[in-house]
Order: sequence, then structure tokens, then C-alpha cells
Amino acid sequence: QVLAWGLRGLRGRSPLPVRAPSLEVQCGGQVLRTPPIADLAANPNFPINAFLLPLHLPAEEEYVPPLRLRVLDTQGFGYRPELGQACVRGLGRFCCQPHGGGQPHGHGAPLASLGPGTALPAPAHPCPLPGHRGHPSPPHPAPHQAAEREEEDEDEGDWWSKFYAAMGDTAKSQRGTHTDSLKVYSCELEAVPEFEGLQDFCQTFPLYQPGGPLGAGEDPVPVGEFKGLFRLYPLPEDPGVPPPPRHFQELPPSQPQQCLVRIYVVRAFDLSPRDRNGLCDPYVHVSLGAKTLGQRDQYVPNTVEPVFGRMFEVTATIPLDKDLRVSLLDYDLLPPDQEIGSTTIDLENRLLSRFRAHCGLPRLYRTAGPGRWRDQLSPSRALEHFARTQGLPAPEFSADGTAVTFGCSTFLLSHFESGPPAHRHPGAPRERLALHVLRACHLVPEHLETRTLYNSTQPGLEQGKVQMWVDVFPASLGPPGPPVDITPRKPQRYELRCVVWNTRDVDLRDTNVAGQRMSDIYVTGWLDGLEEQRQRTDVHYRSLQGDGSFNWRFVFPFEYLAAERLCVLPQKEHFWSLDETVQKLPPKLILQVWDNDMFTADDFLGVLELELSRLPQPAQRPQDCALTPRPSCWPWRGARGPPHLSLFRQKRVKGWWPCTVQEGGKRRLSGKLELSLELLKAKEAEERPAGKGREEPNMYPALQPPLRPEGSFLWLQAPLRSLRYGLWRRHRCRIVLGLALLLLLALILTFIYAAPGYLAMKLVNPLQGWHPFSAASKP
Repeated sequence: QVLAWGLRGLRGRSPLPVRAPSLEVQCGGQVLRTPPIADLAANPNFPINAFLLPLHLPAEEEYVPPLRLRVLDTQGFGYRPELGQACVRGLGRFCCQPHGGGQPHGHGAPLASLGPGTALPAPAHPCPLPGHRGHPSPPHPAPHQAAEREEEDEDEGDWWSKFYAAMGDTAKSQRGTHTDSLKVYSCELEAVPEFEGLQDFCQTFPLYQPGGPLGAGEDPVPVGEFKGLFRLYPLPEDPGVPPPPRHFQELPPSQPQQCLVRIYVVRAFDLSPRDRNGLCDPYVHVSLGAKTLGQRDQYVPNTVEPVFGRMFEVTATIPLDKDLRVSLLDYDLLPPDQEIGSTTIDLENRLLSRFRAHCGLPRLYRTAGPGRWRDQLSPSRALEHFARTQGLPAPEFSADGTAVTFGCSTFLLSHFESGPPAHRHPGAPRERLALHVLRACHLVPEHLETRTLYNSTQPGLEQGKVQMWVDVFPASLGPPGPPVDITPRKPQRYELRCVVWNTRDVDLRDTNVAGQRMSDIYVTGWLDGLEEQRQRTDVHYRSLQGDGSFNWRFVFPFEYLAAERLCVLPQKEHFWSLDETVQKLPPKLILQVWDNDMFTADDFLGVLELELSRLPQPAQRPQDCALTPRPSCWPWRGARGPPHLSLFRQKRVKGWWPCTVQEGGKRRLSGKLELSLELLKAKEAEERPAGKGREEPNMYPALQPPLRPEGSFLWLQAPLRSLRYGLWRRHRCRIVLGLALLLLLALILTFIYAAPGYLAMKLVNPLQGWHPFSAASKP
């Protein structure tokens, strides 16, 4: 039997256009000619599709002659030029058994046994439904389903959570998606073995120009395609025995269908670089028939692993526009842009396949939310449509929708769901049960296929891979459901406010003029990856015990991706770069304590690194601050609580954290920092402004100048005060005693110096200067 479905992409011989092509099938001396296609541009399918060609073939497969296909055109005056030909060898793959009595006349295979005493009339490929009448078995064991049921978080998660969970990246997936799943294929959907290349209805045979000369090393170029299928089975040798029922009797309509096509391009990886820096600037270009989608300015700069998250929607008439081409191009400042690679998808095969490849089946039925049902037909209507197209009896549901009879088997919802649905918006039991039965038929699930990109300039060499999927919705089945939102996650704007209050027990690295150990302490801080936002406090001079007071506020704005718990850092690699390169790093606050020096490099005293999404619990007193949390010595106080907290949930936290230095491969406690951390969203930061340091607006909280000791000052600004606080306070007794001794010594030296002359004068004239009556005797 021959299923001649149609001709695709047929090119005529110039200058004659193709008018009315027909197919000629030759095998073993027998010839079969199909009626011509009246209008190839309006409907490229044959008016009659199923034909019977009796043949006498040898029993040994290696002696079976090949099928020769010829496409002939009908021109004026009886001229019939040959447009293309093909040779089909290995006919053993088309051998099958004839239909038995009482079975449906689809293009299918025999009965599929479901259990003891139960049989289901199967379509072309048996649909192994689980269980048998009254005792069906679920496709997944109930204990595993019960173990998966956990309380969902308030946030159901987006599509990307499902994607990252399927890829095994649990750090980027959110809670609430554990009950839903996404199948990620590492190849094209056509290459998945259980889907038979999506050519179960009809196969594609390339047609080549007859007698065309080829150069050395050149491959023939197809001039068109033939869509069809063959079935070989033995006929009874007795002429009196009626022939078995034929295949290809219940066929879908051969008229072109108006369809809505949604193309979801998620990401690409391992792309071949196109720029001198070893990267490229890829963007997506989609073409279907005469329609093209994609814009140059929507490129992802400086990467070979772009994340697109793009959805393209286009209407098409299938099979007139059946070949969907998805290309990745490298953006250049001056066009034209270079093509990185492309891949082509036959939408007609997906629409006609019995595996229902036009729209994948999700695991759960939802009526709302990110994972809501997106197909045109509800699960129950989809099950009825599937039974009708495969020649099976229509399913019969119970009144409450918890049981269904399909294919001579009865299925209960309780065998698929051991309890109430744990997910939100579960929908009616009838729809959930229908979805379970559809998934048990091994149809195409909700998936993501990985397609290889090729370039015509380098045939046969992979240029990278793209992960995507396609949904096709025929207009005859009604309006489609809502599209899936795969827009890349957008970061939120946050502002971190860190107030440095005090330090304790900081290492002392300097020695003052009095021989005392001291440090001129200051603190610097920045967010990891944002070194250009580095900020520092003022200096607490002459700290003799490692204590410092600052009352200083750091303000760090940043962008945070809550679903992935990463900071998004767009920045240019070089000053001449045209585009920013996006990096993603954990939100980490880095604080360093330094000793300020005037004429030499500052001394490093310690560092504190705090990951905001996994913040260690602070100590409430400096004596409790240590590298490892100390257990409470008071049993009635209970536990300290969880060892880590998320600042994105708690918003505010205050306490003491340890600073460390690395010595000999080990971390050593080098000081303690008292901080208060507050995290605000961009809108909250605008409503509650706060300046850096102690600048205006000095609010939330208002910071007063620190109360530092009088000896905390820069010695160059007040040298006398430096002497006062460096020498006088500590050595004032010694200084007073020394000054007294110096005065006494000066008096003694003065006496020793003046005593000899005075004594000599007294010895020569002891009464000199002593005349009490001399003045009275003068007249």
C-alpha cells in the first residue's frame, strides 16, 4: 500500500513553472500513477492519498527490488517532463502484518494487550495504557508521589525555576516546583527514539534532479520532497479468501490548515565565536515561509552562552509554510551580520504525528498561575480528540470525574493521586484524570529540545546548540491558551546600609614615642564585584587597646536576582568596549580593617566577609564574638537559633562579627566589628533617604559624632597635644621629679659657681661695706 500525501518545495525546470505534478511509483515491473495535483501553490497534497499496488516479491529481503519514485509534470500538448526522482531501498522496514478482523481501519498495528483478559484496540503504534479493568496501575509509584508532596512556598516560582530544576541546578530553582517537571532532551525531538523521528504518519523522501551532472566531491541538491509512507504485507494465496482490511483508511483532512505557531527560544551554548575577543553578540532570527521575526538590537553582548528567553508568534498555513528556520546571527556594528548557525524544523510532521508533538503535555493540570494549561483543548477534550484520530472508542467519564473507561479499561483518579493535590489551582478531577491517561499513552511531554546549529559555509560542522520548543495550534480546534512567559529574570534594585559602630580587640601594629603599642584604625567596605563603590570611615587615631568608635554609614546600591540569589553586575570589560558584560556573583559584603600610616603603606589588620543571603548569626556582646559560636552556659536560655539567616528576609540585623587574618594557613581572630545591616528595596530607599558617613540626610538612624578619647588625633595637627597625651599622662610624676631635680641641680651649681668669689672678698676685707657711723660724722 502507498500513502501519497503530497509534494513539498518542488522546483520546476526553468523557464517552465510547475503546473500539475503527479507521482509515479515503480517496483518489480509494476507502475502506479497518482492523479495530478491541480494547484500546487494552493494545496500541495494529492487529491487521493491511499493506493494499492499488488506485487510479486521474493521472500528473501535482500532480493527485494527497490521502489523508484518519479515526479512528472503535466504541460501543454501532452509534454510530461520529469521534475525529480528518488530510489527507496530496504523495503523491509515497511513490512507489517495485515489488519485482523474487527480491528479499526487506521494505518496501524495489532492489538495491544493490557493485562489478563483485557485488550485495547490500538492505533498505528500501540498505546500501552497501564493496568487492566478495575485494577489499573499508576505510571509512577504512589509512595514516591507521597514523598514528593511538601508544603509549597507562597511564591509558586516561574518557568525558569522549572527549567533549572530539570537541569539539576537546585540553587537557581525555587520551592514550589518540585511537583512539576520539565523534560529536557539533549537532542532534537525528531532524534528521540520513542517518537520514531515524528514520521509515524508519513516520511519525507528527498527528490533529486534526474541526470544532473555533478562535480568532484559535490553532493546532489534536492529539488523537492515527497511526503508519503509504504506498507508491505502478504495477501492470501487463495482467491476465495477476502483480502484483509487496508491501511490508510482513516486519514486526517488533506486541506491546508491555518495555524498559530509559537516559537520559544530559551538559550544557546557552545556557540562558535565570531569576534576577535573569542566571543560573539548573538541574536535570534526566525523565518517561516515569507515571514521573518527578530530584531538586530535585541542581541546578547559578549558571550557564547546567551540566555534569550524570547517567544515569537506567527501565523502560517501548513503545509504551504511547513519549514521553520531558527537562526542565530552575530551582531556587528556595521551590517551585514554573520550567521552563526541555523536549524530547520518540519512543522507538518509535528502536526500529523500521533505522538501529539504539536503541544507537549505538562505533568500537572493547573487553571491559573505560571504553569497553567496552554493547549487549545482541555485534557478531557484532548483525550476524546486523541481517541477519535486513532480510531479508538470515545472515553466515558463517571459523573464525578474520578473514573474513566478508555480502551476497554477503567482508570481511577485515586490510583494516580494518593491524596489531595498539593499544588495550587489543580482544576476539576475529570481534567486531572484525563491528563494522567494522556501521559500514560507515552505522548510528547512538556519538553525542551536541544537542536544543533549548522552553517552552510561549513557543512557538517557544529556551530553550537540552541534549546527551544515549538507549539503549533490549528485554528480549527479553537483559540490557543495563554503563552508561557519565559522572559529572563529581571533583577530588583536594592540598597544596603551598613553602619560601622565600634571595633574591639583589633591588632596593634604601631609603636608611639612612648613605646606603647597602638593602631590608627579605619574600616573600608564594598560589595564583591563592585570595587568601584569602595567606601571608608574616618580614622580613629591612637587606639591603645584596639577599640575604635566610628558611627559611620556605608551605602551600597546593587541589583539582585532573588530567584537565583545572585547579584547582577553589568559592567564594561574595557573602556573602549561598546557593550556591558553581565556577571552574576553572590551578594557578599567585604569589610577590611586597616592601620593608617602617614609615610608608609597602611597595615592590614583583618577582614570580614558576609554573604547577605547566608549571614552568620551575630553576637550581642563583644565578649561572645568568636570564630565559632559559643554554646550558652545557661541551659534555660535554650538554643541560639539557626546558625545562618538571610538579610533579604530579615531586612535588619545588628551585632558583633569577628575579623580574621590568615596566618600559616589558618584563620586567626584579629578583631571584632559592631555593625548594623539594613536592606531596602529601591522604593523604600527613596522614601527613607540616608547619606553616606554622617552626611545629610543623616537619618534612619541619625548618626552622632563618636565619643573618642582626647588622645585620638593626628599628631601632625597638634604636636603639643601629642606630647601631652603621649608623655605627660603616663610619665608626669617622673617629669615633675626630673624638673625638681634639675632645679635643685641648677641652684647647687649656681652656689658652687658664686661661693669662691664671695668668700675671697670677705677674707680680704671682711668689714668692707660695714660703716655704721661714717655717714653721721660728715658735716
